[in-house]
Amino acid sequence: MSKPTSNPLGIFKFNKVIIPILIGLGVGFYMIAREYRKNTSLFSDLANMFSTYTIICILLAVLFECGREITYMIRIRMLSDNKLSWKQAFHIIMLWEFSSTVTPTSVGGSAVALFILPLEGLGAGRSTAMVMIATLLDELFYILITPIMVFVCGIQVSFATKFKFSLLGMQISETHIFTIGYTFMLLLTIFILTAIFFYPHKFKSLLYYLGAKKIFRRWQHKFNKMGDDVLTSANAFKHKPFLYWIKVYGVTVASWSCRFLVLNCILAAFSTSHTSEQLIDNNTIIYVRQLVMWIVLCVSPTPGSSGIAEFAFPLFLNDFLKEGFEGVLALLWRLFTYYPYIIVGLIILPIFTKRVALRKKKTF
Repeated sequence: MSKPTSNPLGIFKFNKVIIPILIGLGVGFYMIAREYRKNTSLFSDLANMFSTYTIICILLAVLFECGREITYMIRIRMLSDNKLSWKQAFHIIMLWEFSSTVTPTSVGGSAVALFILPLEGLGAGRSTAMVMIATLLDELFYILITPIMVFVCGIQVSFATKFKFSLLGMQISETHIFTIGYTFMLLLTIFILTAIFFYPHKFKSLLYYLGAKKIFRRWQHKFNKMGDDVLTSANAFKHKPFLYWIKVYGVTVASWSCRFLVLNCILAAFSTSHTSEQLIDNNTIIYVRQLVMWIVLCVSPTPGSSGIAEFAFPLFLNDFLKEGFEGVLALLWRLFTYYPYIIVGLIILPIFTKRVALRKKKTF
């Protein structure tokens, strides 16, 4: 298996980290400034909304955000057959999340994960297999859970947003982009499932065959590497029992649900509807809207969907936002689910690199 020609940790250079921060904060503060011009008492009104209930909801949001990372750590340890310690799992997940904040959503942090997992003592083949299976589990979450939630809430409710714009004379809505994103996820899931669990040897032979063709010859090494990676992943996971997959998928669902419930708690903190029936109905709809929004954001070209996410936030969740507070709540949401990974990543990165360097030094 060929080694990468460059260090993926290069994406953590200052200029590549600062750009998504500036884009996201710029859009967020622009939205807040626009709201402040309409209502100069915006911040005093926000302060008056705070109560014991608000604080409880914010604390729940913090707990769900922590739950997101704990369940991710559990999953990475399960995929490594518990060869990774809790400390190693924490460092890997934080750097994985960090890389996702500074790369386009469609790219994610997989390239960095492929680089850092072997540095933790795992073989290159095992690392590749873990990243491919983790990707498969994430895609399966959306492929299976989204249609279930849309069925429960109804299509009209799930897609009742203001996300619409014109492109080349055509009216584009969230349903169009959602269809593209969901179709891509579905095809990717079918691709990985078929390649790893049904025909790994044939798939490897096919990729080697295509790579040898003149039209694909310039990418031959990539075709060959993909074929090797598929076979390695199949050998690593094909003997796992069905119960193992149920557990690891359950952890995946729990992890993504924790991420979505962070926003549910933030919106509940500033909601005027506190009855149990309204909260249940609202939280179910907020959950499914986030599923739709996340799939739409998967085609975002900006790092970590910075700027695009803040802009899309009120368009998808306008029914649950207090008028005049859209920008404040969008920025608060990102302060919980986006910027902490940049801060923690910047702290973890030098610790991780120092620890890896010391381990290599001891081996020589």
